[in-house]
Amino acid sequence: MKKVKLIGACTDLGVDVCGAEKGPAKIIDNIEYDNKTIINKPDCIKSLDPNDLRKNIVEVNYFNNQLFNEITSTLVHNEFPITLGGDHSCAIASVLGSRKINGKIGVIWVDAHLDYNTFDTTITGNLHGLPLAAINGIAKDLTLFTDDFVDPANTVVVGYRAMEENRLQELGNIKRMGVTVFTNDDINKYGIEYVMNKALEIASKNTNGVHISYDLDVIDEKYAPGVSVPELNGINLDTAYKIRDIITNNINLLKSFDIVEYNPDNDIDNKTLDIALNILTTVMNKIGK
Repeated sequence: MKKVKLIGACTDLGVDVCGAEKGPAKIIDNIEYDNKTIINKPDCIKSLDPNDLRKNIVEVNYFNNQLFNEITSTLVHNEFPITLGGDHSCAIASVLGSRKINGKIGVIWVDAHLDYNTFDTTITGNLHGLPLAAINGIAKDLTLFTDDFVDPANTVVVGYRAMEENRLQELGNIKRMGVTVFTNDDINKYGIEYVMNKALEIASKNTNGVHISYDLDVIDEKYAPGVSVPELNGINLDTAYKIRDIITNNINLLKSFDIVEYNPDNDIDNKTLDIALNILTTVMNKIGK
């Protein structure tokens, strides 16, 4: 049994939509739990320039260096880090901090998006579109605080469905690196139990465990509108909670965990907040047993 440490990663610097920096604090404010900390984004003027293909990189790196140090310290003190984002660029620090202390780990990236752009393929410069590539070591300007990366052979995306303009370039990066992708169509065809069990098998092979990063935009926007970049035709709530249950049923493999991209500014009647709290408290309760 480990004590959970909740880490609020309050940043929206990686996306040109504002509001996600408010998500972690709102989640934490709605749960009675003492072992928690908040990391705020640096005081800065956020770049929204569509021609800036490295938006806020100095500030994102500063923020992630702080978060990386918090994750590593949490693990050194034998506590279990759960990172609450904030835009998905924060997972660069949460995953690689876990990698630093836990040694070789795999990653399951539950997300509507691949987040596998590099500085050569991004067309928006929104850095929340690069974190998984950075975690695999191919966007190194975002990983200045470490040189310990996750093997692409132990990296799995679950739930991809987005149709970004440059998706062929991103998919090219994925194919070149050897990352496994299960699309939303795969979930519909094979079932979430099969997909998640295969993902766990791939991510955990010859590793010390896995990090799971759960982006709430994997869920259809009619159930979870409170995200920065919603996508149509996502998973339903039953599937979202089955993912939660598969995670808790394999809690012995889990070394660290994220719930990211909650944006209160876009939520309706706290629907997305309730989902985030449900997933969070269920995982916390299982870790604490």
